[in-house]
Amino acid sequence: MSLFLLLTVLGVLTIAGYVLGRGRAIASAQGNTRDLHSLPNYYGWHGAIMAALPALAVLVIWLIAQPMVIEQRLSGFFPAAEFENSSQRILIMADVRRVAEGLDIAVSRGALSGDEAIDIRTGGDASVRDVLAGVGVALGSDVTPQVLEASQAYRALAGTGSLLRNILVLIASVAGLAYALRITNRAFRARNRVETVMLGVLMLASTIAILTTIGIVVSMLSETIRFSSMYPLWDFVFGLTWQSNFQGNSQLGLLPLLWGTLYISFVAMIVAVPTGLFTAIYLAEYASPRVRSVVKPLIEIIAGIPTVVFGLFALVTVGPFIRDWIAQPTGLGTSGSSVMTAGLVIGVLNIPFISSLADDIINAVPQSLRDGSYGLGATKSETVRQVILPAALPGVVGAILLAASRAIGETMIVVMGAGAAARLDLNPFQAMTTITVKIVSQLTGDTEFNSPETLVAFALGMSLFVITLCLNIFALWVVRKYREQYE
Repeated sequence: MSLFLLLTVLGVLTIAGYVLGRGRAIASAQGNTRDLHSLPNYYGWHGAIMAALPALAVLVIWLIAQPMVIEQRLSGFFPAAEFENSSQRILIMADVRRVAEGLDIAVSRGALSGDEAIDIRTGGDASVRDVLAGVGVALGSDVTPQVLEASQAYRALAGTGSLLRNILVLIASVAGLAYALRITNRAFRARNRVETVMLGVLMLASTIAILTTIGIVVSMLSETIRFSSMYPLWDFVFGLTWQSNFQGNSQLGLLPLLWGTLYISFVAMIVAVPTGLFTAIYLAEYASPRVRSVVKPLIEIIAGIPTVVFGLFALVTVGPFIRDWIAQPTGLGTSGSSVMTAGLVIGVLNIPFISSLADDIINAVPQSLRDGSYGLGATKSETVRQVILPAALPGVVGAILLAASRAIGETMIVVMGAGAAARLDLNPFQAMTTITVKIVSQLTGDTEFNSPETLVAFALGMSLFVITLCLNIFALWVVRKYREQYE
């Protein structure tokens, strides 16, 4: 039974649990639902939860544990020195799974029987290669006899594991359903039980979000520590030169990339913040309902345009325009790829984020504050500056922070509009690059994962994390310092 079919059966059992649980509760009250402790639907949901929740818990645990158990069982097919290395173990297991999938295809097409796929040994790997090639499954030249034997064992272990998984999951589902039906009666507090389970689900969801953040930080931090053992961390943080060479002797200075990131983001925010904020003020306080119904959707269309389209716009239109009409006539540059090109386009991209969020926040300010200000004789502009904006400041700061984070993390527009040159320069009409672009370039292609030139991508990612954390701390400080309390 495949995983999809197993989930389908669980869905059927869950529906059956709802129907049977609800029916049993009503029957215990002899059809008078007023005698029930909870509403009939709660008894149905309790039956559905008990049919699904234990089975899903067993399934999740099994899906996590089975690959680790199989990998441990297959370690005996390979030399310990190779299998203990994490990167080599990942590559070996990828080959094993690929060959095992080829054996499954051969069996499904009738080229091999199940026993032959498991027990074939004669002729080394040649006979298996011939059979798999005959059904259109190509094996690379790097597949060794050890990989073939391990793939046959993997296929057998995976089949046995899937069978045991299906049996245990179905037993858990049926047992949970039987338990729910046994304890269901008119006095059973089904509502309390269901609400407790839902509270646990909500807590689990929040915990998953927190653990995901912790996992991201730990993974980046661990690889950054590995990088620091191969390359001096001082030279990385305070280095003024970026010259990545996968043959060795690289200079991996962070400062040129950090400067390019902050410079482009600064230009983008100069464009996005005033334009977006003034747009939000106009739409919320000055525009008529008819104008607002037309202008606001047109602005929000910008947020739905893919960033690669903005990159093409920067490459084909904005870059040549700035080069031909500003940079070359003033002698400041000769290239269409520049900080100004990328910054302007990213700024336009961020306008709807600031305008839409700020507009919603300004509209959320109580009307009583406006009426009180007008009653004291203030004009509309004075009310906006002295009442509405201070009241909406926390949300506006959040909108600006979101736009700043998007500007810092943008990649495609920078690649097409700013180039890939890592340099320290004040000229905004020169090509520069950002941290995110170099992360992509360092991890692209057939590279050695254990080299500092590759691991530096994680150090760059950790640097971005620190930058965004500082932005959040600064925004929190601004909000706490200038926020006004309204009752």
